[in-house]
Amino acid sequence: MRLQLLTWPAVAEYLERSTGILVPIGSTEQHGPNGLVGTDAICPETLAWSAGERDDILVAPTLAIGMAQHHLGFPGSITLRPATLLAMITDIVESLARTGFTHLYFVNGHGGNIATLYSAFSAVHAEASLAGQASPLRLRLGNWFDGPRVRALSQRLFGAADGSHATASEVSLSWFAHPQARREVRMTPEVAPSGGFHDAADYRRRYPDGRIGSNPALASVEAGAQLHAAGVDDLVEDYRAFLATD
Repeated sequence: MRLQLLTWPAVAEYLERSTGILVPIGSTEQHGPNGLVGTDAICPETLAWSAGERDDILVAPTLAIGMAQHHLGFPGSITLRPATLLAMITDIVESLARTGFTHLYFVNGHGGNIATLYSAFSAVHAEASLAGQASPLRLRLGNWFDGPRVRALSQRLFGAADGSHATASEVSLSWFAHPQARREVRMTPEVAPSGGFHDAADYRRRYPDGRIGSNPALASVEAGAQLHAAGVDDLVEDYRAFLATD
């Protein structure tokens, strides 16, 4: 169930049987020569939508822009400042809490969001603690790419060539969601170099085609279908356990 496709009475009815919600969050940034700019938002969104339909879970609108300053050397990439993202997450949490939601599970598709998400969670809890209140809120970050089934499948399908950015796994899952966007591109070198970086200019200098340690030419819609099934299983299992926390 998608929040934006319901009426407010329907949301109120949902809250009578559950106070949990999935919030997909990702990024709008380059993903190498054949990866979609929206990959990091598309992946958690398609998993959340499928989990919501399968398990009667409400899904919030996708937060499609995140913390991606290091990708600004590539056209089409968009970033929020960490303070902006922190404020946005905090406002979303407090808005949903105001209307009765208690368990908010952020389905994340972008590593650059992790630190800010945890900071936002801490800020929300600090407000309650400093006011001498016990917060009913339970907040969880779940990275779809860290699910046990997904990790095992990615290793089996792609091994070390999956890499760490513009991975064959995430490109495959985004193509499963949007098969018309699939692109055949030859990678040179086949597997991109690995390493670190410190800002957008340094990133572009070190990784001129946008990939880090990956060979997304291995991506396929068929692999994406397998990753989708594994990712939905991971998400539903973790969400159910999260919802059971008091």
